[in-house]
Amino acid sequence: MAEREAAGELTNLPTETRVWPIQNYLEYFQKSIRDIEAFWSQIGHELVWNRLWDQVLEWKPPFARWFVGGLVNASYNAVDRHMSTWRKNKAAYLWEGEAGDRRTVTYGELFREVNRFAAGLRKLGVKQGDRIALYMPMIPELPIAMLASSRIGAIFTVVFSGFSVGALASRIQDSEARVVVTADLGFRRGKSINLKEIVDEAVQTTPSVEHVVVFRRAGGEIPMRQGRDIWWQDLVKDASNFVAPEPLEANHPLYILYTSGTTGRPKGAVHSTGGYLTYVYATQKWVFDVKDEDVYWCTADIGWVTGHSYIVFGPLMHGVTSVMYEGVLDYPAPDHWWQIVERYGVTVLYTTPTAIRTLMKFGDELPRQHDLSSFRLLGTVGEPINPAAWEWYYRVIGQERCPIVDTWWQTETGGILISPAPNLGLPLLKPGSATYPLPGIDADVLNEAGATTAPGEKGYLVIRKPWPGMFMTLYKDPDRYRQVYWEKFPGLYYAGDYAVRDRDGYFWLLGRADEVLKVAGHRLGTIEIEDALVSHPAVAEAAVAGRPDTIKGEAIVAFVTLRQGHNSSSALVEALKQHVRKEIGPIATPEEIHFVSSLPKTRSGKIMRRVVKAVASNRDIGDITTLEDEASVEEVKQAFSEFKSA
Repeated sequence: MAEREAAGELTNLPTETRVWPIQNYLEYFQKSIRDIEAFWSQIGHELVWNRLWDQVLEWKPPFARWFVGGLVNASYNAVDRHMSTWRKNKAAYLWEGEAGDRRTVTYGELFREVNRFAAGLRKLGVKQGDRIALYMPMIPELPIAMLASSRIGAIFTVVFSGFSVGALASRIQDSEARVVVTADLGFRRGKSINLKEIVDEAVQTTPSVEHVVVFRRAGGEIPMRQGRDIWWQDLVKDASNFVAPEPLEANHPLYILYTSGTTGRPKGAVHSTGGYLTYVYATQKWVFDVKDEDVYWCTADIGWVTGHSYIVFGPLMHGVTSVMYEGVLDYPAPDHWWQIVERYGVTVLYTTPTAIRTLMKFGDELPRQHDLSSFRLLGTVGEPINPAAWEWYYRVIGQERCPIVDTWWQTETGGILISPAPNLGLPLLKPGSATYPLPGIDADVLNEAGATTAPGEKGYLVIRKPWPGMFMTLYKDPDRYRQVYWEKFPGLYYAGDYAVRDRDGYFWLLGRADEVLKVAGHRLGTIEIEDALVSHPAVAEAAVAGRPDTIKGEAIVAFVTLRQGHNSSSALVEALKQHVRKEIGPIATPEEIHFVSSLPKTRSGKIMRRVVKAVASNRDIGDITTLEDEASVEEVKQAFSEFKSA
């Protein structure tokens, strides 16, 4: 665990490493950023183009256009390219529902269903440039709808099926979608969710919607509005088995993905077709070292960018077999994930640090009851992984033989930017570090004045040069795009994250720059304190927030879940405070520590720190419809109120 001085500067980064052979990666990297156009041109040629580009990059800061004049189709590159190969009969998706129902979808079957749904969309009058909103559970029909939309040049926007009526309506309104695609029901923790009912309420305020397509999963009665609603199965019943893929200019928008945000209007990140595909294709290969025999499982929901890039487009372009699971990680049993790994022989697992910490809570014995010997590579995504979770993942799940690719990226970046790259040669791995930027990514860490920080000095993460996966703009809001991402350090992409580089040049991501506490004049990242707490052997997860304090400015409040075999007590509270003092320093000592059985998390597995902060600050919590379990909020509230009344 890193020790940190009161000033917030890292002074003693972890020294323990895991060693695998490394090729001449740094030399290759330096070559890639010396001439980014030549480098990305070479990568771009690995895709199938209807017409090659006239110009690799048109860069008018902060707006980039990649492969200008090139014509390409995402659906063709994901599906059609495999139809003349042996992969036609290979499994594209091994799907499993929460109740244990299973389907295998081959590349040939995927090709047929994508074409049939594309033909169905054409019957509804959908044309190139039209927007389509997809509000669906984790079933194969979701990637089918994405690929069908891209096949005919429609622009899709996937809305996570855990979002509320208001969140869905706002995204449909902003994108002006003509068609909404949904299912009658979704399933979560054994409960059915009436998605069609949510859509019906949302479209009351979305005049752009002309049709609602509903995939039938259950046999119950679902109200259907005549003239507007149509069953998916009826739409494709007599549809053609082939629709010619539209050759699209490389900068034709492939999709709009709205960042969920916590306040204000959602930001619609617009991703291109040619640049995005090129970048996702490259990073899927570099980071996951894809092999034909792989059974790959990215546990994200397709409603988030991780699912777009590394469940749909990345794996499919490489002809990979992916596991797709509809349910949550600990239902109906806490070892359900390990059952799936054993059943399908999963070789690559890509999941969140939050999920790892949750599984840690159940102890080491559950995973050891299952055969996990098929694993060859493990990955993390979504937030920085604390060294304690990294160690457990490596030791218990990877059985001390699988490298871990700790990846950093964002909705806006389109794909992974900083990560080990096994396909190109692994460096020494340090628990908690994402290691180096990937080829073509010119990353830096700057101080407030815009100067490069010294080793061990915390600063702001920036990207100096454009890359093909970057989003083109915010939908209908280029001024906000310029202001949020490019004005803090003119000409450089500002990620909004804190980072530090050690003496070996390794990047350590420290969480959002706006998730910072100011305690007695000192700026402390919440993730630094959370990492210190989780490094204690009794702690499974922690969420830290600040509450107003008349003397210090902010006082540190921590909510903690414990590992099996440990019980809450005043002695443990004191032990944890002393542990944080030792790991970081006296200034970071929590004023309060509350024990809870679960922390408020989204259905994608991220801790909702704004909820914790609202409780600690006695403020309105706001919308919590994306929560996995609303009871967790009540427990946090109860723990806090009991402390106050004690």
